[in-house]
Amino acid sequence: MDHLSRRKMLIAGGALGALGVFGAASPATARSSWTWAPSGSVAGSGSATDPQWVWDDEADQLLGDVLRRGDVPRVNAALRTWTRNDQPVPADLPQDVREFMEQARRLPSWADRDKLETAARFNKTRGFYLNILNGIGGGMLSTAIPREARAVYYSQGGADMEDRVAKTSKLGFAVGDLNAYRPDGKCVVEAVKTRMVHAAVRNLLPRSPGWSRTSGGQTIPISLADMLVTWHSLPTYTMRKMREWKVPVTAAEWEAYLHVWQVTAHLLGIREDYIPATWAAAEAQSDQLLEPVLGPTPEGVELTDILLGQLAEQTSPGGLDRPLVNAFARYLVGNRIADWDGIPREPFWEAAIKTAWPPLVAAREGLIKLPLVPQIAWTIDEAARQYILFYLSKGEEVHIEIPEANRPF
Repeated sequence: MDHLSRRKMLIAGGALGALGVFGAASPATARSSWTWAPSGSVAGSGSATDPQWVWDDEADQLLGDVLRRGDVPRVNAALRTWTRNDQPVPADLPQDVREFMEQARRLPSWADRDKLETAARFNKTRGFYLNILNGIGGGMLSTAIPREARAVYYSQGGADMEDRVAKTSKLGFAVGDLNAYRPDGKCVVEAVKTRMVHAAVRNLLPRSPGWSRTSGGQTIPISLADMLVTWHSLPTYTMRKMREWKVPVTAAEWEAYLHVWQVTAHLLGIREDYIPATWAAAEAQSDQLLEPVLGPTPEGVELTDILLGQLAEQTSPGGLDRPLVNAFARYLVGNRIADWDGIPREPFWEAAIKTAWPPLVAAREGLIKLPLVPQIAWTIDEAARQYILFYLSKGEEVHIEIPEANRPF
């Protein structure tokens, strides 16, 4: 792995020492056999097939054809014009792509508009926590998921992490928008585009010598198990942390927040017999899928350093707040994952955050009940989100686009 910096290798090597020889089987292959019952899914039944051996066959076949035909530039040009949920699929797409997208954009029959609207209101009052947990916390978890870290690192997006994070943020911010699944929203659009990107990566990444050397025997990346692992690093992790912080959330709000992510999972191509129907089912699935696969990789350490560097630049040009960013990241994911990610210890800031954060949450929750505070909070949170996107995109419009190649060596 001569393409990784020596410093990152040394940091990662220390973390990997606990796992044995460098390059040995990673935690991503160490989980127990699949026992989660499909009776706990939104479908209520299913084949109980281990999702580690299931992919998105329809999308994978389509994007394989698109790549072989050399149609990626044509498809990307058309997709740039598709920006709202209520827009027709672009007419100048190849017919097979257009037909796929017409089907893929449909909400499931069980989608509940009332719950989606409740989720939008929940995002309005709780956007502060959701942005922190999905953005920083979920980001640090993702770099401690070996398969995800390596898929990101060796795919085309790994060569420009600012661009990669900006595109990932497009989907995350679309889910959190007040109009996420309304006609003028963007969640359907960004989810379908992301599904197609995943399918392209499944076709491309096996050709990467870097990924093949570190895949732990996986021959096709981004299985449905991998997608579920990522899914749990977002809503399930966020739900657990907000409960840990004692943020007051009603049962209806929790149900709605789960629902918006259930619908998003469907649009990303996850089968309904794998999408958890309740938070209890989600936690049980997360315990089986996410926890056992977490671990260190040199790619994850490299990506973590880039992500936290970007965050420090966003909060303070020149990176003056990097120690504070390091400490807050540790607070969000804990010392075990932070050590695997190679995040430096910052004793002063770690102690300060541990002392200050619970009172800050309590004070915020006391204020959130006052008139106009939710609207003001949303305005501030939305301004921060737009600033982050502007910074990462260097002021240019961000488009989720289908890759044509892997990260160059």
